[in-house]
Amino acid sequence: MAPLLAAFSPLALPAPQEPLAWLLALALNAALIAVAQRLPLLTPAGWVHAGILGSVLWGCLGVRGWLAVVGYLLLGSLVTRLGLRRKQAQGLAEARGGRRGPENVWGSAATGALLAMVIALAPPAWLPTLLVGFTASFAAKLADTCGSEIGKRWGRRTVLITTLRPVPPGTEGAISLEGTLASLAGSVVMVLLALGLGLLPGPPSALTAALLIVLVGLAATLLESVIGATAQRRFAWLSNELVNGVQTALAAALAMLAWGWLAA
Repeated sequence: MAPLLAAFSPLALPAPQEPLAWLLALALNAALIAVAQRLPLLTPAGWVHAGILGSVLWGCLGVRGWLAVVGYLLLGSLVTRLGLRRKQAQGLAEARGGRRGPENVWGSAATGALLAMVIALAPPAWLPTLLVGFTASFAAKLADTCGSEIGKRWGRRTVLITTLRPVPPGTEGAISLEGTLASLAGSVVMVLLALGLGLLPGPPSALTAALLIVLVGLAATLLESVIGATAQRRFAWLSNELVNGVQTALAAALAMLAWGWLAA
């Protein structure tokens, strides 16, 4: 991680870029998506929306913000494919063979994209707090993906988070020890990626920010399970993608509020 930290100084983010830079971001993302469509990670429409997301991130945060979310998408897609055949046999696998569509892209990244646009326009004093929120939104989502996919495949005892009564794997609001540990690992990995890219406050604040985001990522994942066990089971319109959006927004808000309190 040291070479990355040397290459990317913390918080030295670009100001809102010129129209030519945005055109370059669009062109580069379009070219990359055209090549990457061969990979079984997203649907064709999913790749188009990922290209739009990538252009927004590159235009607002530069290559570092783009790399952070590309890393999240790759890690999340790979985790989804772990034990895929077993999960398919049990009826627990994601639809479309684990390929994610536009609704998955924005359910995961709408909060991060909005924060990226705010960061591009915000005064420098706001950057540490906003970047903590940006990172927390993706740490929470990767934690959720890791916990859900690994818990469904390798969870030995699955219980409903609100009652702790045993339920079948894949039940909305279900958790397991293995899945919870996987959620913690996913949050840690996303934070390490953000640290390596210089997206968090530099030393000595970096460790504090990292620990805060890891804990918030795990907490937001558990809160999502509570939502799944209560509201999502009652309201048919509350889709997984909407719940994902709520989870990432909660993670960002909690992380920014906590960071603001710690920095005061």
